[in-house]
Amino acid sequence: MTAAGDRDLGSGEQDLLGVLGEYLQERLGASGPVDIVNPERIAVGWSHETWLFEAVWADSVGEQRQGFCLRRDPGNALLREQSDLAEQFRVLRCLESTDVPAPRAYWYEADPAVLGAPAIVMERVGGECPSPWRRAGREYYAAAAGRGVLPASFTDALAAVHNVDWQAAGLEFLGVPEEGNDFALREIAKWQALIDDSGHPGHPILADLIGWLKHNAPTTEQLTLVHGAYRTGNVLIHDDQVSAILDWELQVIGDPMYDVAYMLTELNREGTDLLSNVVPRELFFERYQQATGIEIDPERCAYYQLLYAMRSAAFWMSAAGLYADGSNNDLRLARTHWSVTVALERAATELGY
Repeated sequence: MTAAGDRDLGSGEQDLLGVLGEYLQERLGASGPVDIVNPERIAVGWSHETWLFEAVWADSVGEQRQGFCLRRDPGNALLREQSDLAEQFRVLRCLESTDVPAPRAYWYEADPAVLGAPAIVMERVGGECPSPWRRAGREYYAAAAGRGVLPASFTDALAAVHNVDWQAAGLEFLGVPEEGNDFALREIAKWQALIDDSGHPGHPILADLIGWLKHNAPTTEQLTLVHGAYRTGNVLIHDDQVSAILDWELQVIGDPMYDVAYMLTELNREGTDLLSNVVPRELFFERYQQATGIEIDPERCAYYQLLYAMRSAAFWMSAAGLYADGSNNDLRLARTHWSVTVALERAATELGY
């Protein structure tokens, strides 16, 4: 038996909750049916279908109740095959022994016949994740920044990622770049592949940008775990503290300045001087460098910001292509065709056009 909460669910959603209850009954050691209570499908994110819910069941001890998060791969999201739930599950398991605030992953189900698609069942972590692109979200982050706790916590969480002993944690399976500029060239090749898969005809500015990136690829002096998209909107916040870092789908072993550059970019702080809407620049530099022992290199960060412009163009080309060929009917993907131009115009400005 499942409880659907206040919102009426479609037959397909009800079927999913029923299957999910049966799936959890065996894994939780329940003595009877598992009830799925207060299910909520999160209408954010571009890569996976996400459900939050509570499971209620009985075992030899008595009645149990726990919050969970279900993340399913629809097979038609903007990162295409580059977003792999099996890899995300493995990363989350590796992070359990570290100081990185990340959800605990319980089960990965590869067989789409079981839960309707490959899926991860993980811990439901308390906290909020306001969108930094909406006025209410910007107001939320501005108020939290003013209280002074979140800026420090936000910086410390990124430092925790970069301080991970990735070899001891077993993260080498992500791939280890060779010495020199191999990391940057790997990233360029990755996003070039996504552009090729998108079916987009290309753009002269993009061709120029890719050529510039290859010619100017920097040497990586130190390798760390890199989240790849560390910003507000990809973390949960509880009592002005980062309770969990989300969206583990772009992580790599690479240059920590790749994450720092994402913090510094104007793209993630529209209308404010606060990095990622929450952190004063001076505080971030001082606290991050002290916590990690890594000196921030503005020149490498400037390079990676241009690499992010290429990555953004690849994202939006892929998304627009999925909508255009009928693979995905999410209307948000349709408007990303315009976003390609925005990303490339920003790159052209940086390149001195």
